[in-house]
Amino acid sequence: MATVSLKKLEKRYGATSVVHGIDLDVADREFIALVGPSGCGKSTTLRMIAGLEEISGGEIRIGDRVVNDLPPRSRNISMVFQSYALYPHMTVKENMGFSLKIAGRPQDEIEKRVVEAARILDLGQLLERRPSQLSGGQRQRVAMGRAIVRNPDVFLFDEPLSNLDAKLRTQMRTEIKKLHAKVQSTIIYVTHDQVEAMTLSDRIVIMRDGHIEQVGTPDEVFKRPATRFVAGFIGSPPMNLVEATVDGGEVRFEEGASLPVPRQFRQAVSAGQKVVFGLRPDDIYPSGHGIHAGEAEDIHVVELPVSITEPLGNETLVFVEFTGRDWVSRMLNPKPLRSGERVDMSLDLSQAHLFDAGTGRSLRN
Repeated sequence: MATVSLKKLEKRYGATSVVHGIDLDVADREFIALVGPSGCGKSTTLRMIAGLEEISGGEIRIGDRVVNDLPPRSRNISMVFQSYALYPHMTVKENMGFSLKIAGRPQDEIEKRVVEAARILDLGQLLERRPSQLSGGQRQRVAMGRAIVRNPDVFLFDEPLSNLDAKLRTQMRTEIKKLHAKVQSTIIYVTHDQVEAMTLSDRIVIMRDGHIEQVGTPDEVFKRPATRFVAGFIGSPPMNLVEATVDGGEVRFEEGASLPVPRQFRQAVSAGQKVVFGLRPDDIYPSGHGIHAGEAEDIHVVELPVSITEPLGNETLVFVEFTGRDWVSRMLNPKPLRSGERVDMSLDLSQAHLFDAGTGRSLRN
């Protein structure tokens, strides 16, 4: 079984703590993405799993073995890095089989594994080429092939697509998704790109300052963010988040505007409570141009001035002035809108979120 279990895992550099006792269980054949801003501890966590960083406390278990003190070569993991790290003087075939060669594997076994990995990654026509003759995407596939030939229990990816341009990143996301379907191995994937995390993973682990903020499926972390940080980090464009105070049955913003307290939070808040109100761009839209619509009693219509628009083809991002700042909305079936034009905006409060202003935790029951 290629399960991975982290128990109270810590990492300190002298007096500085960078990973603070995290717990995480990864199921056999699961694709987990560790995501968060730079410096949140995600790559350090991955390197501890790989054995490239010593742990300062806690336990790492791969399958039924505690691997805290095992060197990387004894953990039966394969790691794909941000840099391809290919040997320029070797062919694709030689690069892919090199780790097996230095491990003393028979040549016929090396040949068989390399051919199978090349088939999985569609590299069969490139085996005799050298890295300098390959595109960036092809080099990254070779790096993945080098990992596949070892038949590891766990694949570890450390921001493997960050050096590629936008088009290649999209193509390689598809390749990695196909790879997981074919090899059926456990994958732990580190990225700062929430789009990669959302499109690739079975579950997302969102990290911040060495702590885990939330673990859930892409749908769960998008629709039910546990904290204000998760709400602002997951989603593109990000959620509109504005501080406010509960005043009777209303959420009152500092600039004087107000909205009804969303039905789903009426039993969770009290008068005078400081909150952060959140609404995704999909849930605020020019009336009649939204992705979906809730029940009539949940739709609150406000006439607001347009600041700017960003046409994106089949949709348009509309920035409107509300509560003294710009709110971004997503409009389908675009129609021309001018800066300064006043538009009836529908706010679907059934999709709204409230977070405690102090702790940042969701107030959803």
